[in-house]
Amino acid sequence: MNLSVEISMYPLKDEFIPAIQNFIDRLNTHPDLQVLTNTMSTQVFGDYDVVMDVLKEEIRLSYEKFGRAIFVCKFIDGDLSPEPSHA
Repeated sequence: MNLSVEISMYPLKDEFIPAIQNFIDRLNTHPDLQVLTNTMSTQVFGDYDVVMDVLKEEIRLSYEKFGRAIFVCKFIDGDLSPEPSHA
């Protein structure tokens, strides 16, 4: 089963860009995910279990490294990416 997620991260500190960029950079290290970023959010597409495991790991690392942040996420089943993978 595939999953599509839209994520917006709001670090609760004045210097917020490094925390957001670090989170996005780490998401992009996972080859089994398709990650698309724009000025409003980051979209992640992939296998349900892989996406959920990666988000669990990366959100935790963000909290540990940068402190408090709000993550707003929207989840929908299926691959809604502009260029669905056929893997």
